[in-house]
Amino acid sequence: MRMFDFLIVGAGFAGSVLAERLARVCDKKVLLVDRRNHIGGNAYDHYNEDGILVHKYGPHIFHTNSRQIFDYLSQFTEWRPYEHRVLASVDGQLLPMPINLDTLNQLYGLNLTSLTAEKYLRSVAEARAEIRTSEDVVLSKVGRDLYQKFFRNYTRKQWNLDPSELDAAVTARVPVRTNRDSRYFNDTYQAMPVHGYTRMFENMLDHPNIKTMLNTDYREIQGSVPYSELIYSGPVDEFFDYRYGKLPYRSLHFKHETHDKPVFQCGPVVNYPNEHLYTRVTEFKYLTGQVHHKTSIVYEFPRAEGEPYYPIPKPECAELFNKYKLLADSMIGVHFVGRLATYKYYNMDQVTGQSLSLFSKLSERMPVVGKIKKAVWERVPDSVRLTPLTDALILQNNREQGPPKAA
Repeated sequence: MRMFDFLIVGAGFAGSVLAERLARVCDKKVLLVDRRNHIGGNAYDHYNEDGILVHKYGPHIFHTNSRQIFDYLSQFTEWRPYEHRVLASVDGQLLPMPINLDTLNQLYGLNLTSLTAEKYLRSVAEARAEIRTSEDVVLSKVGRDLYQKFFRNYTRKQWNLDPSELDAAVTARVPVRTNRDSRYFNDTYQAMPVHGYTRMFENMLDHPNIKTMLNTDYREIQGSVPYSELIYSGPVDEFFDYRYGKLPYRSLHFKHETHDKPVFQCGPVVNYPNEHLYTRVTEFKYLTGQVHHKTSIVYEFPRAEGEPYYPIPKPECAELFNKYKLLADSMIGVHFVGRLATYKYYNMDQVTGQSLSLFSKLSERMPVVGKIKKAVWERVPDSVRLTPLTDALILQNNREQGPPKAA
């Protein structure tokens, strides 16, 4: 039976990036397994029965401040420039989110300028002696009325917790602007794969050293397939048979619909921070740029049970994860990477960066094969949550030149 250098569990960003790097750069034989019936993880997209490109697990918008990560992924896809915009349904109006100058003027019937908007927000903001929770973050920035209208109910639906019970990081990443910038993200690079994420993953994994097995639980083959090392991107608590109990997550139910008209709503995403059971509605054609006489949308309904999507940002959850991390750190020949294995909510660029960082460590003890083109990785500090990755390192074409230098 064929001997593999690496068994990689999970064919999302984490597993696929590592499979590609190890196979192409270090000439390693890789077996990539996933218990789903597709590659791409939660970024998987496909054409539905009406021929419309949809994201099965909700909208995935690529954005990053890392040129190195963008260049790395650009080896496997062309990009369509796309700057994401979100509206919020508040008081019978559709208003820009994050809150900006137009949000304030439209909501309250004001005629503020950038300067007077700053003064207005200072006048309604509530001073907090200490910023500990998500509620503290928002109240200290925009005051109670905007907090109630835009944040509190949305957060309670999403997490089934009041913002006063959640870590400050949950809402700290949402900016408040006093200009008319309506973009959801500020990142330097914002784009969508021209042919979709699945095609990008197919290109990434198109290498003779990579064998992919879908509909496969790695535990079913672990005893029969020889390999040297294991890279695991699944749930860390599951790996250790829930020794300390299950790590808590929030999940989502996706309700996909296709409508026989070219446009369903007036923007890519509409948030519903109100009494509706769903949190948001996404119309995919805005994201993909596809031209079609029909349109497809998805409603997102948060729930407690189901696929693990969002780690719960509470201190007791972090304490439970740290117990599993001690076990993971003690493993020899097993490497944990990705959202589920490290119990962190990473954006796609951050998962890519974390995976390239692990590759850099693994490759230090391996010979580099052939000429490397755009072989890059990111160093991701343990404390990273939702901030862009900036500590980028470029893999040198010739390792004899010395260790990588800070970009």
